[in-house]
Amino acid sequence: MPKQPSTPGASDAAGFAATRWTLVLAAARGSVTPRAAEAMAELCRVYWYPLYAYVRRRGHDTHEAEDLTQEFFLRLLAKNYLAAVDREKGKFRAFLLASLKHFLANEWDRSQAQKRGGGQTVFPISTLDAENRYRLEPSHDLTPERLFERQWALTVLDQVLTRLQAEFSAEGKQTVFDKLKRFLTGGRESGGYALAAAELGMTEGAAKTAVHRLRRRYRELLRDEIAQTVARPEEIDEEIEYLLSCL
Repeated sequence: MPKQPSTPGASDAAGFAATRWTLVLAAARGSVTPRAAEAMAELCRVYWYPLYAYVRRRGHDTHEAEDLTQEFFLRLLAKNYLAAVDREKGKFRAFLLASLKHFLANEWDRSQAQKRGGGQTVFPISTLDAENRYRLEPSHDLTPERLFERQWALTVLDQVLTRLQAEFSAEGKQTVFDKLKRFLTGGRESGGYALAAAELGMTEGAAKTAVHRLRRRYRELLRDEIAQTVARPEEIDEEIEYLLSCL
């Protein structure tokens, strides 16, 4: 597997400048480029569900939440909106939630939705899928903000796992991934390595080595995924620690 996580474009000497969020922040200092707009759109595509869950927890029904989320993204991805991005906001997570709160409090007029958005969609949101996920949310004392942060953390982990699986699949190792992925979060029960080795037709030592590499690559991809949403490399560890605490 590749040794270094990929980033969306050329980077500076520190290997950090071309992450998606830093592309957006750079564009905010000048004219918004197509590359920056694409970077923002990709971030929104990946992280739409935490916003949807936040809107639902604020009391909006299914259809209202879908319309609000789509309208928010239409506003967010407008060129004049990106120009207002403040680099000092730092993390994409914090910026996105603050922007959504502002949108819900001051800018949304449901009676004008069709006039402004015209029924446009930024990317398809499966209402059925969103609601199936939302029904699994804890119904007790999680505030909309805490629910947003919890779902953000889960989305990060899911995105990392999806990227890791794609790498294994591209190398013709889907079966290896399927048998070993449980070791990322567990699978340390007695005989776990021996069982996996037998299933894969390898020695137990080879299975342990494969799991070690799997975990190392997972950590690399986790750092890369977090890097896409923060402004500075020194914020990566802080963001990882915070998101894990949200779980």
